[in-house]
Formats: sequence, structure tokens, C-alpha cells
Amino acid sequence: MARGARDTARPFPSGDNDMTIEKVWDPFIRVFHWSLLILMSANAFVLDDESKFHRWVGYTIAGLLAARIIWGFVGPRYARFSSFPPSARACVEQLTDLVSGRRTIHLGHTPLGALMIYNLFLSVAVICLSGYLMTTDMFWGVEWPEEVHEAAVTWVKISVVLHVAAVVIESMRTKVNLPRAMVTGYKKFR
Repeated sequence: MARGARDTARPFPSGDNDMTIEKVWDPFIRVFHWSLLILMSANAFVLDDESKFHRWVGYTIAGLLAARIIWGFVGPRYARFSSFPPSARACVEQLTDLVSGRRTIHLGHTPLGALMIYNLFLSVAVICLSGYLMTTDMFWGVEWPEEVHEAAVTWVKISVVLHVAAVVIESMRTKVNLPRAMVTGYKKFR
């Protein structure tokens, strides 16, 4: 079993005794992940910023984020924030693994992945709040909510590019197909 993999991992029933499988991502996490991707992409690249549909998609995103935050306290093991606390030491260890070529399998989120999640949650919350403020009488015509909104959208686009690049690099480096795990819920590894 790879260094860092938990003892709860089970042999994958493929006849290959070296293959291990672990159920990691529950259905809510997977639906949240892909729904957020689709809705954020629609609002960023497809829908007119001034349309009511853009706003309703934004409200849906805010609702999804609120549900995910609640799920982070009451959901199953790997969905809980307590399973991926931000840790500078763990991030340095992961960076050391990257540089040294050491392969560590993280069943849940990697330390750097956890930082990206917190970054994205906060950034999406800023987008939702600033977008809402632009619709209120108090901030109608005020420039800073729109500037914050646009800056946060740009930051999320950059973060998503970094996230996708990291997923590809980690998948190749650890030989764990992370995109497939986010579809199926299971991580398979040797």
C-alpha cells in the first residue's frame, strides 16, 4: 500500500491484489462539485451579466455553497472540514513530496487541495455577496461591489485553472485518477 494511504482501504475486486479502492466522495459532494462547475461556467461565460437568469443562477450557487458548508460539519468523513484542516506543515510536506518524487496517497483532500477548497469557497462567497449587493437599493450604482465582484470572478477563473493543473499533475504523479474519483466516488490506487 502506498505511503500515507489509510488502513481502511480495501482490495479492489478486479483480481489484482495490489489494487486498492476507497469510497471517498459521497453523492452530495460529487453533485455539488459538478453543479458548481456548470453553474459558475454558465454565469462567467454564457449568461448575460444583466439578466435575471444570471442572478438566479447566482442565488442557486449561494444556496449550494451554504449547503456544502453545512455538509462540511455534518456530512460523512471526507466531506467534513475536520478531515482537511488547513496546515502549513502538511502543505510543506506535500511540496517536499512533489520535489523529491515521493508518492503519498491522500484518501481525502491533499493539504494543498484543502487550501484550494477554502480559497474557492471564500472566493465564491465573495462573488455571491457582491453580486447580491449590486441588486440592493443601498448599493445600486455604487462601483465597489461590481469591482469586487469582477475581481473575485477573475480570481476564481485563475484558481480553477490552477486547480485543474494540480489535479492533472497529482493524478499523473500518484497514479490515482482524481477526476474519475470525483465522478464515481471511489479512489483506486496501488
